[in-house]
Amino acid sequence: MTLIKSISGIRGTIGGKVGSNLTPPDIVAFSAAYGQWALQQGHSNTILIGRDARISGDIVSSLVSSTLRSLGINVIDLGLSTTPTVEMAVATRKAAGGIILTASHNPIEWNALKFLNHLGEFISQEAGQEILDIAGKQNQNYKDTLNLGTYTQDFAAIHQHLAAILALPMIDLPAIRDRKFHIVVDCINSTGSISVAPLLDLLGCTYELIFDDLSGHFAHNPEPLEAHLTELSDRVKSQKADLGISVDPDVDRLAFVMEDGKMFGEEYTIVAIADFLLTQFPSANTVSNLSSTRALRDITLKHGGRHFASAVGEVHVVKKMKEVHALVGGEGNGGVIFPTLHNGRDALVGIALFLSHLAQFKGSISQLKAIYPAYFMVKEKMTLEEDVSLSSLFEFIESKYPSAQINTEDGLKIDLPKGWVHVRSSNTEPIIRIYTEANTHEYAQQLASDLKSQVAEFLQNIEIVQ
Repeated sequence: MTLIKSISGIRGTIGGKVGSNLTPPDIVAFSAAYGQWALQQGHSNTILIGRDARISGDIVSSLVSSTLRSLGINVIDLGLSTTPTVEMAVATRKAAGGIILTASHNPIEWNALKFLNHLGEFISQEAGQEILDIAGKQNQNYKDTLNLGTYTQDFAAIHQHLAAILALPMIDLPAIRDRKFHIVVDCINSTGSISVAPLLDLLGCTYELIFDDLSGHFAHNPEPLEAHLTELSDRVKSQKADLGISVDPDVDRLAFVMEDGKMFGEEYTIVAIADFLLTQFPSANTVSNLSSTRALRDITLKHGGRHFASAVGEVHVVKKMKEVHALVGGEGNGGVIFPTLHNGRDALVGIALFLSHLAQFKGSISQLKAIYPAYFMVKEKMTLEEDVSLSSLFEFIESKYPSAQINTEDGLKIDLPKGWVHVRSSNTEPIIRIYTEANTHEYAQQLASDLKSQVAEFLQNIEIVQ
């Protein structure tokens, strides 16, 4: 059981002891700290909240809403929603900020408070530290009875989000409708069923939904990886569908299944969409994080643009995208950021852009995948004891690659002629993540195995010294 207090919010497992898990006092403390911070920014007196379908969501939402209102803040509750929908709604409603109640890809026992600024973007590192400091002091001044904040429900935000997507000139609605795509969608028993389904209706697609009951009882591990999507793959094949779509519980990550039941590859979601957009806007820049595939760099260079890498995390990608005026960006976990719409990962706009691309391509989704550079990625993770020095560990690993190109912006990135290794501490779990990529799966696996062996060697050396 875990409670993770970070600059982007608070995330943990429901229940247990205060300060060790995500309990009601922890939720109240951080909601109050965020509310105080938001009021200090002076933008407005309104904060939006929205949530995915997690079982704990309604309890967490009630605690957050009541705490904010006790500070004199007016709350607009979007109810069951998506992360990108809340992000857009904060900006369009000119709110002081927003709190998204979702643990994203984490399993059912987790929940989280994700904090947005008045632009509908995840708060900066500096703002996050301010909120952590405020939470530590716990000196909020709550309002009396006659000055409490108001509470309003507004369930129109998803419709407005979808309307904004269809208004984008890049979305080729006639081409999509002409293709008459038949699609299977895995909604993971969360809010994909009330967002992806109406989007496909507007796009003129026929579809079948699986795991769409909004119960929050996730039918499988909610991270949209191949090992978790066997039911979707089987259904795509049995229904002879054109493709399958998988989203995570808060609908900011997007993965596709090809007509043969194989994964298109979540790393290639952003690659294909960038290719589509760069064809229309050549020489534009793109951004992805340090753990994302080299294929995006290759496609960007092909279209005459420049590719830039950022630290892992949406806030870091968005910051870099603003710096370099990127046309499109995202993360290799299936997160697409298209700033023409808004600065946040958005599976819904990703679906519309991808289907436009596939419709214009005129071939199958597997034929589309075949035109892109072939890279193979391995994603591993390891749990370490809290007293392990990550800086010492990374220095030890770096010493094993004396001739490699090294980047220490976010953990340790080791660039090699035929592949790369990235090891870093997770933003969302008490683990280190190990990502490798190469032009063959065997070499990518070997790089990962070598890295894990180096971690084991480091830990053994520590035990010997002790």
